[in-house]
Parts: sequence; structure tokens; C-alpha cells
Amino acid sequence: MHDLEAIQDFYSGLFGWSYYSPGPRQLGPYVRATIDGRDVAGIGELLPDRHLSTTWTTYLASDDADATAEWIRCSGGTVGVGPLTAEDAGRLVLASDPAGAPFGVWQGQELVGPALVGVPGTPVWHELITYEATAVVKFYQALFGYETVSADALDTDYLTLLVDGRPVAAVHGVGAALPRRRGPHWMTYFEVTDTDAAARRASELGGRVLLPPQEGRTGRVATVADPEGAVFTLLRTTR
Repeated sequence: MHDLEAIQDFYSGLFGWSYYSPGPRQLGPYVRATIDGRDVAGIGELLPDRHLSTTWTTYLASDDADATAEWIRCSGGTVGVGPLTAEDAGRLVLASDPAGAPFGVWQGQELVGPALVGVPGTPVWHELITYEATAVVKFYQALFGYETVSADALDTDYLTLLVDGRPVAAVHGVGAALPRRRGPHWMTYFEVTDTDAAARRASELGGRVLLPPQEGRTGRVATVADPEGAVFTLLRTTR
């Protein structure tokens, strides 16, 4: 983000997040977002000399970030940052897959991912939107050993990624329907109790509704952008 303080107000108003700073970071100012004192996400401020667009980054877990970075290079991806050590928390890599979708790799000392899940305001799903799922999924399988299943009989280019038989993410090939200005990208879904109300609230707080509320595969969804343009999806699950 370019204005860390202002964007904290947006997400606090939308999801009820509180924040704390874990200390200085090599990549700039950074805070962790919490609900009931438990970590749910992280927000970093871009340095002034980095004229980059703001986005939510999906991090994928690795036991060895250095080895994963080398695999990325050898498998047709690109390593943009790292591997580097994030103080005593772990090691990270920022990279992109062969189709150009950015993602992160995280080797943590302890817990990987949010400390709280399954409640409103927490990340609930991650989905790669790309040109052709069956082509790019081989890259992620080689890196992380994912199993895949076709989850939608009506959409043969939608694959769910599994770890030990548990769904953890998905890859959706949309071909020419992929937004030209965004290109291939990972989408973060946040759980809400009322998708319609949350979309209205995002707009009231200075964000934009890009795709209005509608019924999706697993519940009612709406795609929105925060005031700095970072895109994410609101999801009320049917579970």
C-alpha cells in the first residue's frame, strides 16, 4: 500500500481489524491485522521509490524457500525478491509463475498462514485466475506437490488444489475473458456474514464494487477494490 495509515482505516471499517507492528521490515513499514488478538493478514507500505500497483499477495508454504526459489527459476517462473529472511519469523520469496501471476513463498518458523480462520473478516479461499488452468497447474504441482481434481463439470478448466486430500486453493482458466489490464493473478477471498452489506460498506469507505453481489460456486460473492485499487472478493459461504 502507499498510505498505510489510511488503508488500515478502510479494512478496520470493513472487517473490524485491529493492528500491531511486529517491527522493522526490509521491504518497508508493515503491520499485522488481527481479530480478537489473532493474526489474520499483513499489510505493507510500498517504499516511495517503488511505483508499483497495490495488490493482495497469496503466499504458498514451503519447507525450504531457497530450494523453492531455484525450482521456480528452473520451471519457467521468475523470482523478483529473495529469498530473504524476515527477522526471526521465516524466509520469503516474491515470484511469478510462467503465465505472469505474482505470488509469494513463505517458509515460517512456526505457524504458516492466518492464526484465525472460519470467521468473518478472515481469508477463506485463494484462487488463481489465468489463461489456461491445465497448463499452469503443472508448475504449482512441481513446486508444491499439489493433487488436483476437476471441481466443476460445467467448467472443465477449473481445478481444485489439494494437500493431503484437503482443498486449499483453485486454478481457474478463463481464456480471453481474463481482464487485459490485470493479467493472470491470484484472488484472495474474505469471509463475510452478508455479501451485499459488505459490498455497500466497502463503497462507503472509499472502495469500489467491481462485480456486484451474485451467487458463486460456494456462496454469494462480490469483487471489490480498496481505495488504493487492491482487488479482493467478499464471500458469504454456504457451509
